[in-house]
Amino acid sequence: MESNLNSLGTRFGRLTDIIIESIPGIIGGIILLILGKYVIGFVDRLLHKRFEKKQVDPSIRAFISSIVKIVMWVMLLLTVASQIGIQTTSFIAALSAFGLAVGMALQGSLSNFAGGVLILMFRPFEVGDYISSANGTAGTVERIDILYSTLIGDDGVRIFSPNGPLANSVIKNYTKIVQRMFEYTITISYDKNVKDAKEIILRVLRSNENILASPEPTVFVKELGDNSMVLTVRAWTKREYYWPARNSMQEKIMLELERNDISLSSNPTQISIVSNSNDQGLSKGQV
Repeated sequence: MESNLNSLGTRFGRLTDIIIESIPGIIGGIILLILGKYVIGFVDRLLHKRFEKKQVDPSIRAFISSIVKIVMWVMLLLTVASQIGIQTTSFIAALSAFGLAVGMALQGSLSNFAGGVLILMFRPFEVGDYISSANGTAGTVERIDILYSTLIGDDGVRIFSPNGPLANSVIKNYTKIVQRMFEYTITISYDKNVKDAKEIILRVLRSNENILASPEPTVFVKELGDNSMVLTVRAWTKREYYWPARNSMQEKIMLELERNDISLSSNPTQISIVSNSNDQGLSKGQV
């Protein structure tokens, strides 16, 4: 009985010694925790001020602030634990392995996240803009999220485009321009007077109030084929009148040429649609 009491007293004494020896580390850890909490708050406020000054999108502000705060809190807690005397090497190794596994599993999502950050920061397009990209995405932007951007296509279908491929492709923004150019390629027979055809086409273009006088419309011979000649028709219009002008002019030119006995060749007429010098063709088709 007496030996058990002596053993218990020895263990209690060792525990007391350990606690006494740990007091400086505990006090230092508490001080570090208080100072670290103040530093994290200061950095968070500084980030918010920078975001407001740069007019960063609110959705990305909250996300980046949360990531920064989490990283800083993890670093602070590890530092406090080390100050107290807790071994953190194994914990850091396990945390690194976990982060690597998560990163590998979410590789595609991380790429989309990085693309969303770039889009929200540099703003190549905004909600309401009509865009097209080299990866085949085209439509009016309805929403920009961290991982996906939502567009409404010409046929009304909602398109969810991953931000990673979208940010890494060539993006054409048709809303940011003031005026656009459309282009028709018309094929007529050699037995027709090309001068008369050009004058008729120019007269039709100039009669439309939506066609700009400057830059002025142009018609020229693009190619001399085996059985026909190819005329290129170019005209400029304001961005908001692009579709009405482009669609109406095609039919009016055809009807006016036929009315003046200048029929189109039996070969398919190629129509190319071009905007301005910085915004080349959107599509090509046959009529």
